Amino acid sequence: MVATDIRPADGNRLGLSGWLILATLCGATFMAGLDFSIVTVALPEIGRDLGFASTGSLQWVATACLLPTASLLPLFSRVADIVGRRRLFIAGVALFTVFSLIAGLATGPAMLIAARVGQGVAAAMIAPTAIALMTTVFPEGPRRTKALGVNGAVLSLGFVLGTLGGGVITSGLNWRWTMLILVFIGALVLLGTITLPRTGTRSAARLDIPGALLSGVGLFALVYGISTGAEAGWGNPVTLGSLALAVVCVGVFLQVERRHAAPLIPLRVLNRPTVKWGGLIGFITLGMCGGTTVLLSLYMQDVLRYSPLATGAGFLAEGVMALIAGMLAARLITMWGTVGTMTVGLVVQGLSTAAMVLLPEEGGLALLLTTSGAMGFGHVLTVVAFITTMTSGLRDDEQGVAAGLSQLPQFVAGVGTAGLAAVATMRTEALSGTTTSTATMLGGLHTAMLTAGIVCLVGAALALVFLRRPAAETA
Repeated sequence: MVATDIRPADGNRLGLSGWLILATLCGATFMAGLDFSIVTVALPEIGRDLGFASTGSLQWVATACLLPTASLLPLFSRVADIVGRRRLFIAGVALFTVFSLIAGLATGPAMLIAARVGQGVAAAMIAPTAIALMTTVFPEGPRRTKALGVNGAVLSLGFVLGTLGGGVITSGLNWRWTMLILVFIGALVLLGTITLPRTGTRSAARLDIPGALLSGVGLFALVYGISTGAEAGWGNPVTLGSLALAVVCVGVFLQVERRHAAPLIPLRVLNRPTVKWGGLIGFITLGMCGGTTVLLSLYMQDVLRYSPLATGAGFLAEGVMALIAGMLAARLITMWGTVGTMTVGLVVQGLSTAAMVLLPEEGGLALLLTTSGAMGFGHVLTVVAFITTMTSGLRDDEQGVAAGLSQLPQFVAGVGTAGLAAVATMRTEALSGTTTSTATMLGGLHTAMLTAGIVCLVGAALALVFLRRPAAETA
């Protein structure tokens, strides 16, 4: 697949056409990121308005979108190379817009959950193709890094604005506007797709059906087990069965891919140190940042007694610093390299997360904003660096697969959130009866935050040990 290369006078500048393309691609990822966070705040009102039977059933409003996105990413990463990345991207945005409209007009739980499944399928089409189009349009080097930096910042900003905007919208209007606003964004992105260059030849390889089925079932089982384990209990037979099925499917998948003539995920790509270790770093930074963000939400609402709207505002520092990190990422990667930037990002994320053990039972707003802001800054530096690492040094026909693999950590990083939640619960139970209930909860949160910080620092060490040499060879 050969892309139309857009080269402005200054090779390091994106140029007007480059910025228009980037705005379109980032608009799509912003829309998908916004969708995951904006609906979370609106869940209580959705439950009351549509008559959901229980909190457990209401949680399916979020899970119904996440499951198909995670399980279909590898499939659509490969389909993009066969049918064309631009074509699949446009189809994904169009479907997402339509299903967002159906969700906003839903008259009952079944209709809303079905629409959320549709949104999840469309998001699985958007996520890998947006990154693959970036790595195709912008050649390897400063311009690609700058594009990925902007994308990482916009994606993080989408989460923060979704958390804050969800509270504002549900307070001032109603929950339906959390879906209808996505329709307007989707329409703008569709209009922007006229700027996307048409690509050349597409891959003639046949689709690996066994690989697609195994990866889809395995990822579905993994995310389902993680999503329901906290509520059902990690010893629940369904949870254990789901996780066991995921392990079996992944094992069989690797054996099938080894023998298939045109595998869904070529093992030569999966076995590249930059891909497998970069993916692990992505899993660490996304899992620990996502899990810590949940812990901070609990801290603000259950310890400090913030309202949902105030809690959303409490994440503004994280969003602003994430945006700054995205703007600086290309320059820092030029100075330090991807491994150096990744290491610095993880160290900053780890130290700031560990420092959250100092968050008090009352007050402490300055410390909250400082630590969460630093965490967001380090996290986005790491995200841009690991995606740059995973998508560098590859042939154009491998970019679709690599792009899908680079997006996968954010959907399976729920393992990190579940792990931190389990740490917090165990520590809370250990402290139960020794002090007040609020202090007990805070003790559990502190322990989980310290754990997240240590994991990030371990990730920084792994990046130095396993990625320094491969990164140099790729360069």
